Amino acid sequence: MQLTLQSHNSGEVIVVRCCGRIVSSEEAQFLQREIERLTGLTKKVVLQLAEVNYVDSGGLGALVRLRGALRAARGDLKLCQLSPFVGQVLQATNLLSVFHPYATEKEAIEAFLAPPQGGKETFEPSGNRIVCLDSSLDLLAYLTALLQRAGCQVFTTQYPSDAAALVAGARSSIVIFGPGMRTNEAAIARVCGSAPKVQVVHLPPDFSTSEADQSGPALVSQVRSLLARGT
Repeated sequence: MQLTLQSHNSGEVIVVRCCGRIVSSEEAQFLQREIERLTGLTKKVVLQLAEVNYVDSGGLGALVRLRGALRAARGDLKLCQLSPFVGQVLQATNLLSVFHPYATEKEAIEAFLAPPQGGKETFEPSGNRIVCLDSSLDLLAYLTALLQRAGCQVFTTQYPSDAAALVAGARSSIVIFGPGMRTNEAAIARVCGSAPKVQVVHLPPDFSTSEADQSGPALVSQVRSLLARGT
């Protein structure tokens, strides 16, 4: 099922009701374009997800990146009325604490009227530093959120030269190459050559389109296993 969107304004808040699938590529891009179109005057958005029946890793990354862009513009993205599937995915990937979803549209809208609670999100990362390299900003946003909540310090880039500098300068424990780098052997060699002892993870070609509630926890488990092996 394709993604369909219905939107309306509630004061300064835009409510977007989503129906269908939020998945990597066309649907995620469509959602991002519509949010950009709707947020010319306000950056306060509520996504109602009661009828979203599937979200893959790339789609989840799109939501994370949309939230970051809106918050950077002094707005926010709030989720409400999660379908059972979306709730399961956010629970499995430990991202419920990113979005703090609301039970109803009314509660999500009213949350914009409440005074801000505290400051920026805080994390207690360990000394484990991970560099992620891929061409997709959505995937990098997803990996950042996923791995930060696993206690890691995460550095991301789309550029191999920056990744090489980060791996060397940040004394990274692990470098993760996304699917977009899979065929770029020269880039992989350059990054790994900057720190020969760094541990390497190659994400599978279908990672962005995989089921996030399975691939996300599997990646976290793999990263933890590598970190334990390196200590």
